Amino acid sequence: MHRSIFFSLLLMLFSSANLLAASIGFREAQVTDGPANRPLHVSIWYPAQTNPSTTAETPTSSVGENRAFFGVQASPDAEPAQGGHPLVVLSHGYGGNWRNLNWLAAELAAKGYVVAAPDHPGTTTFDRRPAEAARLWERPHDLSRVIDFILDNPQLAGEINADNIAAIGHSLGGWTVMALAGARFDQAHFAAECLAHPNPRVCGLSDELGLSTKGAAKASLEASLADQRVRAVVSLDLGLARGFTPASLAAAPIPVLIFGAGVDIGDLPAKMESGYLAIHLPPAQTQYVEIPDAAHFSFMQRCKPAAIALLEEEAPGDGIICKDGDGRSREEIHRQVASQVIDFLAQALTAKNAAL
Repeated sequence: MHRSIFFSLLLMLFSSANLLAASIGFREAQVTDGPANRPLHVSIWYPAQTNPSTTAETPTSSVGENRAFFGVQASPDAEPAQGGHPLVVLSHGYGGNWRNLNWLAAELAAKGYVVAAPDHPGTTTFDRRPAEAARLWERPHDLSRVIDFILDNPQLAGEINADNIAAIGHSLGGWTVMALAGARFDQAHFAAECLAHPNPRVCGLSDELGLSTKGAAKASLEASLADQRVRAVVSLDLGLARGFTPASLAAAPIPVLIFGAGVDIGDLPAKMESGYLAIHLPPAQTQYVEIPDAAHFSFMQRCKPAAIALLEEEAPGDGIICKDGDGRSREEIHRQVASQVIDFLAQALTAKNAAL
């Protein structure tokens, strides 16, 4: 009898935890500290407070949806759930925005994470100022500013466990989070790599992103951009990897999960970018996963049926954003990535905390 009651209580607690985790809150905010010309628009997904005593559902709406892309269901400005939550900061790719990884943000928030994604000035859909794009070192600083902001404002998304912070980035966002992990860019090394392995798309970004700058800007780009509060990093088919020095990668102190896209769309071959990280990072704390039927944009949000035509109409050539390999659907690829990311973060953050 007592054992039956005990297991019934466990089941109730488990059901309540799942109910809590399944409720996702969403809000947007502005980070105004830092450079005067670099305010950050930040989107935040978080576990929302629920009342297990009622079956009434919190009203939701589709977040990040537009004519071309599906959104995710969340409750705008819902009350944050109580308790200390792990934090994940997200970094979008060159010309992207906070919507690109909203599918992964929702998966993480449903598991109890607070997730915050800024739009990086100069390299976002909403701000393509060349002067800001050429200040590439500001991207890792953006994420550090977002971490400060979320820690200092618990009313937005709830209390944060400051020992459980991770960063995830796609494409140029992958470069950004690797810099947070301690990888250091070197202009001469990047130039030598581009001579040895020419790539018009990657190496051609040198002027746009200020990769051959001089003076104080060069010093800022080549300085350590690490944030020691970040305990684990996930890179999703990054670019510009070969600008990182092998020595700085070998000295990276935190676990790294690397995803590479097996379908080469002509500008980011996985072996030359994600594979470069895998070769030089410490093997004991590095995982490399190459997804054979994923293309570079498979890590972005799901496309609607008419998306390719719409994108081609607005900007010829952009339809490639919605093209994957010949295997699974993008939704199936997302399920694999989300599952592996969640497992990796659970293990990496737990292991890191145990070593503190």
